Amino acid sequence: MGMSVTISVATEQDAEQIFRLQYLCFQSEAALYGNYRIDPLVQSLDSVRAEVASDCVFVARLGDEVVGSVRGALDEDGAAAIGKLCVHPRLQGHGIGARLLRAAESALAEERGATKFRLSAGHRSEGNLRLYRRVGYEAVGTSQGRDGVPMVILEKPAQAYVATA
Repeated sequence: MGMSVTISVATEQDAEQIFRLQYLCFQSEAALYGNYRIDPLVQSLDSVRAEVASDCVFVARLGDEVVGSVRGALDEDGAAAIGKLCVHPRLQGHGIGARLLRAAESALAEERGATKFRLSAGHRSEGNLRLYRRVGYEAVGTSQGRDGVPMVILEKPAQAYVATA
């Protein structure tokens, strides 16, 4: 590939690239469910900007291009909700998604005190579910997204990130 992909905290300047990347990446999910009103496709640029400002957001970069992104925020129960993980279609399958997840998990546990990590994936999204299981998540339930898509809820404990002194 020539250049290596780096993972870093997202900045305000990344919001527009994250917005465009998210729209591109979630087209395949929308097609899988026949639903082009899924949350990542209808989210506004202003809403993405607000998440970059308030949440734990990481990006994967190839040179100056944002080629991956993930977001996380602490819920009231101490669990970190991780979402909108996406990697540019041409770079999927190279471990970038797992690296983004690890970066978000580490920051959410060490800086924000998360006790566990929680994420969800569409019930037909086999590739995503496979990745989440491979990095230690287990299905704990199901729900229905606001967009009507049946979701699998997955969790894993955060103790692996707690500093041991």
